[in-house]
Amino acid sequence: MCGIVGFTGNKQAAPILLDGLSKLEYRGYDSAGIAVRDGGAKAEVIKEKGKLNNLIRMTNEGKAVKGTCGIGHTRWATHGEPSATNAHPHSSDDGNVIAVHNGIIENFNDQKEKLIKKGYEFNSQTDTEVAVKLIDYYYKKYNLGPVDAISRAMVRIRGSYALCVMFKDFPGEIYCARKDSPMIIGIADGESYVASDVPAILKYTRSVYYIGNMEIAKLEKGNVTFYNIDSEEIEKPLTEIKWDAESAEKGGYEHFMLKEIHEQPKVIRDTINSVINNGSVHFDSFNLSDDEMKSIDTVYIVACGSAYHVGMDLQYVIESLTSLAVRVELASEFRYREMKLRQNSLVIVISQSGETADTLAALRMAKESRIKTLGIVNVVGSSIAREADNVFYTLAGPEISVATTKAYSCQLVAGYLLALQFAKSREEITDVRYNELLEAINTIPEKIEKILADKGRLQW
Repeated sequence: MCGIVGFTGNKQAAPILLDGLSKLEYRGYDSAGIAVRDGGAKAEVIKEKGKLNNLIRMTNEGKAVKGTCGIGHTRWATHGEPSATNAHPHSSDDGNVIAVHNGIIENFNDQKEKLIKKGYEFNSQTDTEVAVKLIDYYYKKYNLGPVDAISRAMVRIRGSYALCVMFKDFPGEIYCARKDSPMIIGIADGESYVASDVPAILKYTRSVYYIGNMEIAKLEKGNVTFYNIDSEEIEKPLTEIKWDAESAEKGGYEHFMLKEIHEQPKVIRDTINSVINNGSVHFDSFNLSDDEMKSIDTVYIVACGSAYHVGMDLQYVIESLTSLAVRVELASEFRYREMKLRQNSLVIVISQSGETADTLAALRMAKESRIKTLGIVNVVGSSIAREADNVFYTLAGPEISVATTKAYSCQLVAGYLLALQFAKSREEITDVRYNELLEAINTIPEKIEKILADKGRLQW
């Protein structure tokens, strides 16, 4: 997966961009690059194939690149081989527009042919360069401002994208656009940040905005303005991320996976305690009442990857405790199947990030069918969290390791608590059995602590 970082403020941008990109290395990449603008001067673009360390050495840890506004990117090749030429950022022929991009533009060949006829030349094999030059075309042809030019380009582009764009005529500003690819914007102390994932900016701020689908954002120093696809200004709430900066660091462990394995007792306990009060489970914040639980006859659990395996486990648990029919579906198949969902049903979507594309599409399909939805997610303010009717937040904190550990465990525990409450609400379990199972769930963190403490039997 590609990674994006952007900054505009009073400090030098390059060291911040490189630091943010280093926090996204876990996503995997084959090349990296940054573009930094120093006032009205021409932006300096540095990019290279291979590890981020190559870029760090080329820029003397960012000290050799001056400017307080910039964007950075780590690329995982989709269109075009890994190379310095195909690495981001990409720019228009005259350097007027510079951008980085996550996602895939499906109709880039059609748009490329049209732009070539308009006199544009292409240096790379990427779909991103097409988006850059399409924005530049509209900016110049219609004498539009950045927001209108980006909006027109968005209408023409098919696919998924998170775009960060700089314009030569607007130094100190970064423009962002999003469709189906995650992006988060933060502000602090007169400075603004953008990234494709929270860890990249957690060191600098916990006050963030979540840009919605088909929306545009203008970042200035310490200020962000949002627009819809029609270029109309809109308001967005500011959200506080509860994770602290230390939670996204290794904390003395050899690697993130080992750290996250050892965090399981705490985060599982936090997730349990978030819904247990006075010896019983309370889903008051879910907007899912006991009467609604009684009226449901079918549960669809929809997810991808490891979250799908959580769903398969929960199917057995829910069906063993209740009379509910449970179906577990891969989101990538569920979203494309022509099937009629039962009206008295609940669709549970599970995603650590809350941004999994297929799972999000499945959620939207369920909502279009007017089926009640519940998201089990780990990221406050994520797309699934915002769009689902109800949300059960797992309190796992940032999970950096690609191999899931603590997020998976928290998803399981959240599902167990949900199954238990379904059984109680539907009067399909005795109070004695309910209390026994709840007590057993409460002992899980302590049991994990004992296992992890037995160093003689564990190999890392």
